Amino acid sequence: MNKHDEFNLRDRVEGVVIGSAVGDALGAGYEFSHAPEPADVKMKSGTLTGQPAGFWTDDTAMAIAILEVAARNGTLTTQESAFEVGDRFLEWFNSGPSDVGGHTSRVLSRARSGVHMAETAAIVQALEPRSAGNGSLMRTGPVALAHLGNDDELATAARAMSALTHPHPDALDACVLWTIAIDRAVRLGNLEGPRAGLPMIDEHRRAQRVQTINLAENMRPKFFNLNSYVVTALQAAWSAIFWTQSDEHPFETALREAVAIGYDTDTVAAIAGALVGACYGVSAIPSEWREGLAGWPAGCRDPDLAKLATLAAFGLNG
Repeated sequence: MNKHDEFNLRDRVEGVVIGSAVGDALGAGYEFSHAPEPADVKMKSGTLTGQPAGFWTDDTAMAIAILEVAARNGTLTTQESAFEVGDRFLEWFNSGPSDVGGHTSRVLSRARSGVHMAETAAIVQALEPRSAGNGSLMRTGPVALAHLGNDDELATAARAMSALTHPHPDALDACVLWTIAIDRAVRLGNLEGPRAGLPMIDEHRRAQRVQTINLAENMRPKFFNLNSYVVTALQAAWSAIFWTQSDEHPFETALREAVAIGYDTDTVAAIAGALVGACYGVSAIPSEWREGLAGWPAGCRDPDLAKLATLAAFGLNG
């Protein structure tokens, strides 16, 4: 790999995490409030968090918990890594965040430690069998970085990280599809999108997932307004990306469209931001959207995210 290719790859690796954090912070100002027009989207204080403009929410905080373990261990497929991520989730939850998804809160408030988290999530899921929120799809970026180029490991890690809080099959499948889409965007610089992961979906559900993707590509983003359900969140994010990829500034336009859909704006924009960041790189992110970018853990800023992303993807020798 020549220096130019290496720079572009690192640019896209950093773009995964920072792109998602930017989308999260951008959407935080419109969460469950009046949906703006795309051109009017700007960084503003969080509607639910009350945090200043540029601060990320639970979406990025939970992604960072995964990213830290990926950077430290070099894998997310082991039981030990899952336990460590679970423990970090609990540290974040016990810090008293102002915005936590309902299903996630029910799991984390019951779990005693990371060792018991997946088991606790399974119990909560059994009590609420139809619960399939978007709370694990929002944190897939680091999962892709830890296992670039290996679809089996990507799918295994995506399911394991989702199962810590969201073991519903719809959530597991969505995380697999988005994780592999991010992998392709990072390594190849293209937007093959969620279709890339279809071979890793159980054949009995694969046709249904194809229909999910087809609908996202045939309907405009606004169609997917009720996007707290994980499948609709995936469709909303992919539709926002799909319909703007030929724009002159596709990263910026995709996130504006994602936020303009309305409803769960921070999560949809975080999901979309990870994928467009993976494709276009951190250099494509408007500088004004990175100013003031911050959140849990205290003192964390975008250079910290970039460093962790590089460690997760390349290790200490990268």
